[in-house]
Amino acid sequence: MNPSDFDAAAADVAIAHDYLTQRGGAEKVVLALHRAFPSAPVYTTLYEPSLTYPEFGDVDVIPSVINRFGPFRRSHRLALPFLAWASGRVRVPARNTIVSSSGWAHGFRTSGRKIVYCYSPARWLYQPDSYLGTSRPGLKGLALGLLTPFLKRWDKRMAGTATKYFAISTVVQGRIKETYGIDAEVLPAPHSVDMTVPEEPVTLPAITTDEGFYLCISRLLPYKNVGAVIQAFNELGLPLVVVGAGPEEKRLKAAAATNVTMVKNLSDGQMRWLYARCTAVVSASYEDFGLTPIEGATHGKPAVVLRWGGFLDTIRENETGTYFDAPTPESIKDGIERSRRIDWQEPTIRAHADSFTEEHFARRLKEAISELSVR
Repeated sequence: MNPSDFDAAAADVAIAHDYLTQRGGAEKVVLALHRAFPSAPVYTTLYEPSLTYPEFGDVDVIPSVINRFGPFRRSHRLALPFLAWASGRVRVPARNTIVSSSGWAHGFRTSGRKIVYCYSPARWLYQPDSYLGTSRPGLKGLALGLLTPFLKRWDKRMAGTATKYFAISTVVQGRIKETYGIDAEVLPAPHSVDMTVPEEPVTLPAITTDEGFYLCISRLLPYKNVGAVIQAFNELGLPLVVVGAGPEEKRLKAAAATNVTMVKNLSDGQMRWLYARCTAVVSASYEDFGLTPIEGATHGKPAVVLRWGGFLDTIRENETGTYFDAPTPESIKDGIERSRRIDWQEPTIRAHADSFTEEHFARRLKEAISELSVR
């Protein structure tokens, strides 16, 4: 439908997102989008308030028809066979829809311009081994194998309905070009750390608070490589706090030594408390962007991360963080030991974080809407 055909009552801007059933970087971006466009409704396939950020309680969230099925809300992976169908039935009446997508929301039907902010072409289609793991494919893997040919055709067709594509990082920009043949503009995600939120203490073992601890914040999925981080710290004997939940949780807890503490479902105040007291942020994940090193940098803390993907855009080596070259315990240990020999300068690290603000992010999106409106 042409913009000139819109219903006069259509919203000027709406926001679309895959599903609101977890707490992670993508959901933080959606909240940042809503702060930039506070009157915008948010359309999604699934919404479970108890599993995502409480700030969505103040947002007009409009879920799809499959949201009535509780098991899907509690585990969006169970809904995999139905998400393409559900996405195609979400209708967004707006002159401009900003789509926050890693695989589904770009398939929503919009009545106006569709501006896609892409975290990555769907991992479960184009990187299934890293998404699901290779050891036990299980029913999800079998279902995905059967659905993949259809989903790839659907995915590429829906990508072609976009008016403009943004990529979260240069590695994703290249992946979008390779997968869809689309030239995307890189727009880094904003950090959304609110330094006015009061800190709330987190109960940790005495050794952790006495000696200083490293901080790993991640969904517990295979491609996040949290197991390798835990093994590295098992061998180093240094305190590590892992914040996150996911299907790998039971296995990782069993693998963790006594110097590793695992917590989840923390408030913003508790996260601030951890960032403010940690020695450094650690990640061995194949991240397309990775917000946690930027959030750590707002507190003046360096990062020790995998030399891959979005981290290449966000870390200044030996100024705001160090890299290791493989997601293995040996390589992670080497990165940690090199980091411990550097005299980190908190003002330099904090200044770097200032280049990833919500103001810059919102300004570029508003400029894009204005540019598209005059075409």
